[in-house]
Amino acid sequence: MVAGKDVCLRRLCKGDRALEVRFNRFLGNTKVTAERIIESWSESTVAAVVGRHVLAIQDTSEIHFNTTPQRRRGLGEIAKGNSYGVLLHPMLAVDADAGTCLGLLSGEVWTREGRRTVSHDLRELSDKESQRWMSTVIAAKPLLAGAAMVTVIGDRESDIFALYASAAEQQCHVIARSMHDRKLADASGLYAVSDAMAAVDQRAIQLPARASRPARQVQLELRFGAIELARPQTKFLRHLPQNLPLAVVDVREVGASSVEPLHWRLLTSHPIAKAEDAWRIVEWYKQRWLIEQFFRVLKTQGFRLEDSQIASADRLLKLVAIAAKAAVITIQLLQARNGSRQPLHIVFNPGEVAALVALNQQLETSSKRLKNPHPPDCLAWAAWIIGRLGGWDGYPSSKPPGPITFKNGLEYFHAVATGWSLRDLCMP
Repeated sequence: MVAGKDVCLRRLCKGDRALEVRFNRFLGNTKVTAERIIESWSESTVAAVVGRHVLAIQDTSEIHFNTTPQRRRGLGEIAKGNSYGVLLHPMLAVDADAGTCLGLLSGEVWTREGRRTVSHDLRELSDKESQRWMSTVIAAKPLLAGAAMVTVIGDRESDIFALYASAAEQQCHVIARSMHDRKLADASGLYAVSDAMAAVDQRAIQLPARASRPARQVQLELRFGAIELARPQTKFLRHLPQNLPLAVVDVREVGASSVEPLHWRLLTSHPIAKAEDAWRIVEWYKQRWLIEQFFRVLKTQGFRLEDSQIASADRLLKLVAIAAKAAVITIQLLQARNGSRQPLHIVFNPGEVAALVALNQQLETSSKRLKNPHPPDCLAWAAWIIGRLGGWDGYPSSKPPGPITFKNGLEYFHAVATGWSLRDLCMP
């Protein structure tokens, strides 16, 4: 999938019907489960997070698959009942200082089984889809035991009182964008309190491009202060603390003309003593865009996951879990081309590393003026080799290799690595 930038089995197998049948049998095997595939996501991430401040970024994406009334493929409703598909909720580990993707941690993939008849407000938290925001944090806790610090990050949908309380129990910090005008312990409202705070600083930041807007530089005005959230008045949360001390970081765009101005109210458990602390929260929250890039790689701008023709929901769930791992490897290689010091082993196994060493020697010998400028224990070293295999000339003055170059290089590399693994095989 990484090499072919695709998840459609028919296209990946390139007409090899036997290979397509074998992979379909793998997905259909009852011993192969989406849960076990998700458990394997973190096998290389656990070592990568050691000693780092890790941003544990989580979000949910709906993956639409084409269906007809006669062929729903076992899929449930998404997009407010207008489509059918699968929901994916992953957690990415990102280095807070360098912004590098360290890998996947935990998550869920599921399809809805019909519509709920009981009102959302009349159900226990454990009986709501929103429980995934807490369960993912709990599942990730043992995987992040070696991290120096953990900050859980989520968008507006993660503005859940129980998540703030759960993060405290799991001994990690949290940053979430406010969705609700929450009641505070003194009976005042969150929005009124943050609006009344004095602006203390201004700073220009660069916003990356999104599907709904181009990249642009914005001038932000900063407010911040300590608050105490009051527990929502529902019987299902009575086991949680009555009040939670947090901080609010309010940044709003000034001078916007033709676009809707940016306005974030970020709730965090990190202590905020000065403006620099608050700006640091904003920078950490900006890293949340990496998970949006992850979803784009999975979908139409990358693997075209929604084009899959697999017939049943149980196999589609497994395919989504596998494709998620392939998407994060692609992001890591794209980041590595810029010289990031991520360790090599988070993407390549020992056999593949041996093949990379042999290829690097060949590439450097055939072009004596070009040497791999990166240490051989980091992913940037491998990205230089893969880029060269894909047609990049390797000169620092040239444009860095892009996704298509990496695609071509990986296709060639995986063919070589397969042959390299057979080098000592003796045929009678």
